[in-house]
Amino acid sequence: MTPFLFIMACVGALASVDSFISAPTRFWANWLVWMLMLSSAGLGAMFLVSLEHVTGAKWSVPLRRTAERVSSLVFPASLAMLACLAGVPTLFSWAQPGWPKDPMQAGKTAWLNFPFFALRAMACVSLWLWSFITLTGGSLELDSTRDPKLTARLKTFSPAFLVIFGVTVTVVAFDWISSLSPEWYSDVFGVYLFAGVFLSGLSAVALTALSLKRAGRLPEVRFDHLYNLGGFLFAFVVFWSYIAFAQYMLIWYAHLPEETFWYKLRVEGPWSWAALGLAVIHFIIPFFALVTRDSKGDPRRLAWVSVLVLLSHYLDLCWLVFPSLGLSPRFSFPELGAALFFVSIGILWMRKALSRGADMPLGDPDLEEGLLFRLPR
Repeated sequence: MTPFLFIMACVGALASVDSFISAPTRFWANWLVWMLMLSSAGLGAMFLVSLEHVTGAKWSVPLRRTAERVSSLVFPASLAMLACLAGVPTLFSWAQPGWPKDPMQAGKTAWLNFPFFALRAMACVSLWLWSFITLTGGSLELDSTRDPKLTARLKTFSPAFLVIFGVTVTVVAFDWISSLSPEWYSDVFGVYLFAGVFLSGLSAVALTALSLKRAGRLPEVRFDHLYNLGGFLFAFVVFWSYIAFAQYMLIWYAHLPEETFWYKLRVEGPWSWAALGLAVIHFIIPFFALVTRDSKGDPRRLAWVSVLVLLSHYLDLCWLVFPSLGLSPRFSFPELGAALFFVSIGILWMRKALSRGADMPLGDPDLEEGLLFRLPR
């Protein structure tokens, strides 16, 4: 399996090099989308880990190590973000000669300039890696030491990470996506990206947990644990849909030219099918697939819904990024090459992460209670 993934990564890299030469804008657009995909899965999983510590949830303790391993995707995501700084002059009009073009744009130059942009990107990367090392490193150390001070430190740091998460995801939303159209803005765009990020993290954790259970490595994880994971997924499918509709409705109702042009690019012309597709595969299908009690804990149902949510998030990111760059909706060599490269690298990374430490946080004092968790009947 590993040699095959390595070969696929090399094939993807070669295809990407060709697109870098022939179509640099499309190359960097695909790089940006996949950087955001990796970031979403890693940050969403880390948000779940810290949320568990903050709330003192017991049911999720047997699944926490899985979430910690998925959160390690912030490492390749961080490298991809730093590499993407090289594509800033190609992707962003504010980094090109002749900008700003009007007084409204001129008012944003204090924020939209390359040195400050790069500084914010490096700050986000540093905070993510520090948070991962603190949360996951402490959890692994707890397995061997059983030191109650480590448990207290994890619970103390987790609220701080929730703040870090909220600020950095908002910065990423406005820097790496919204500023592709620097004249456009939306007050709820950071919340919109947060919803997609957490959904991606939940889906990645669910798929990883189901894979480990299928391999016999999480035999104690039962319907009751999977049900709560499916319940989270169901709730945030609804939340993402609510935020998406709220953003569209407010911009449609205000009908301001500096706002409506952004949606005009996406709901008219070649990208209109993607807007309709997102409504179907990002909301309608997952909603009805998980609406019943039994479906939320059904491994097969949870697996294909998680795959669908990840594919939906990819389509959503393409829908957010590509129209601002004047790129048409097609899946050709640049898209295929980027997909092969990043998916292969992501799976290789996860295979390595799954070999680190025990499959459950053995040093957590709440593990036994978590294994005994039962849903009310």
